[in-house]
Amino acid sequence: MLTIQNVTFDARDPLALARFWAETLKWRITHTDDDEVVVEPPAGSSLEGVVPDLVFIRVNDEKITKNRLHLDLRPDVQGREVARLELLGARRVEIGQDDQVSWVVLADPEGNEFCILRTLE
Repeated sequence: MLTIQNVTFDARDPLALARFWAETLKWRITHTDDDEVVVEPPAGSSLEGVVPDLVFIRVNDEKITKNRLHLDLRPDVQGREVARLELLGARRVEIGQDDQVSWVVLADPEGNEFCILRTLE
């Protein structure tokens, strides 16, 4: 049996990108050094030990093309979360979606795309 332990992001500035994602998810940074930063769910939460941690590792190259893997995030209220994430440094991006989709595509400060799905009713 295998389980997913981490989702790893290449980053030019691992600490800055980890801070963005920690604030986005309201998680905590649990490890930092010059080349690697780990973000985990809140201690004692129902997510701790269940969902994969996010690991940000230093690379020198810039992101060039669309991600082959991305995160889909389910919000309580889609519009409110999109606005909050834009204030944190996310930006809306066009990756080929049309105007009829129910999700919003954003990019983090280093250009990694992710989606804010529609609010569940």
